[in-house]
Amino acid sequence: MIQILSVAFLLGLIFNAAPGAVFAETIRRSMTGGFREALILQLASLTGDVLWALLGLLGIGVLLQSPSMQLPIAIAGSAYLGYLAWDSWKAADAPAETSSIAKGTMSAARAGVILSTTNPQNIAYWAALGSAFATIGIANPQPADFVVFFAGFMLSSILWCFFCAAIVNKLFGNAGTKWKIWTYRICALAFLYLACGTLYEVINALA
Repeated sequence: MIQILSVAFLLGLIFNAAPGAVFAETIRRSMTGGFREALILQLASLTGDVLWALLGLLGIGVLLQSPSMQLPIAIAGSAYLGYLAWDSWKAADAPAETSSIAKGTMSAARAGVILSTTNPQNIAYWAALGSAFATIGIANPQPADFVVFFAGFMLSSILWCFFCAAIVNKLFGNAGTKWKIWTYRICALAFLYLACGTLYEVINALA
């Protein structure tokens, strides 16, 4: 059990530390709402992690990898990333009080949920892990093994939420106007890149 917990904890840190849309949006949120907004976004993003983790660990890997499921999720994720790219670029040239983030048109919690549940990388990660549980040394995993693994992964994920929000807020929370403008534009380009990359990978897989 200790071995499973340790491996799950480490995998959780690696998974969450990988840069992506959630990290870019965390930076944006910290610039307008500080640590609180960044933390809310991070914690909300665990919704998708929980959803895909449960499906993956329950052995529904074949279903998760089916094109009929991946394509609509990828399209939805790409569309939302495209919206974030447009919103971030527009907000870079607008006063902070007029941005959509400041006005609360898209809450940090909702953004975190959408980003995590429409991320194809989550599907691929948990589909592969759920169908290859034996690679961590368990030939015939029992329900208790899955529970321990899930607990270890979520523990590291929750700790990462607080750590990431604190670090991001420390680096970007008190940034000056010019620094915020360029950061927003960089985030916009990152969102656009991720949106195009998501669609490309799915289309390429279906070809």
